[in-house]
Amino acid sequence: MTQDNIISVRDVHKWYGNYHALRGVSMDVKKREVIVIFGPSGSGKSTFIRTINRLEDHQRGQILVDGIELTHDVRNIEQVRAETGMVFQQFNLFPHLTVLQNITLAPLQVRKWTRQKAEEVAMQLLERVGIPDQAQKFPGQLSGGQQQRVAIARALAMQPKIMLFDEPTSALDPEMIKEVLDVMVELAKSGMTMLVVTHEMGFARAVADRMFFFDQGQIVESGKPDDIFKNPKEERTKLFLSQILAH
Repeated sequence: MTQDNIISVRDVHKWYGNYHALRGVSMDVKKREVIVIFGPSGSGKSTFIRTINRLEDHQRGQILVDGIELTHDVRNIEQVRAETGMVFQQFNLFPHLTVLQNITLAPLQVRKWTRQKAEEVAMQLLERVGIPDQAQKFPGQLSGGQQQRVAIARALAMQPKIMLFDEPTSALDPEMIKEVLDVMVELAKSGMTMLVVTHEMGFARAVADRMFFFDQGQIVESGKPDDIFKNPKEERTKLFLSQILAH
């Protein structure tokens, strides 16, 4: 792993029983790089991104995150998770806690911050994602787009070095997608290292440094957005893009 690679994945395989979900995936991600992962359903995208913080374990190959290898060693897993924020399709907020409590929970428990510091940081983050006025509400009182922005603020509250997004807009109504993508674009431009599984090709075009097309558990093609959109090499990539960009 060279100095600038914050993530290094080598020949990673993952099985669910007989189903071979990841088939020899390798990828290096540099600090501050924005990576977009795209491909059809069931292609292994979400499984792959979940192996980066060990929400899924891999059976073969090597994953290094910020110099720490992900193995069965719980201490390594905890270290990596402390540095890695994750935003899911479903917002996974605690319904019985206010927005502010959702965001401060991990910093209080894991980072051992004072309540004052945790709440100050939480309010700054709510400002950043554009909903400081929602701090005292419960998740059920918010729109889907607002809930997803709270989920992003919650992940950022741990001050991670890496942000992982697993189809963060796919559960949202169309008019709410833009407000979440705007936050992600701002985050990308601020220099956060990001891996984003998404079908939002406008977002990919705007901020991705590189794109990886997954199919059947493998990386079929990768490259800069310009190359992927204007000049895809693989037939499978061309077909997928023609279907997704036609909509």
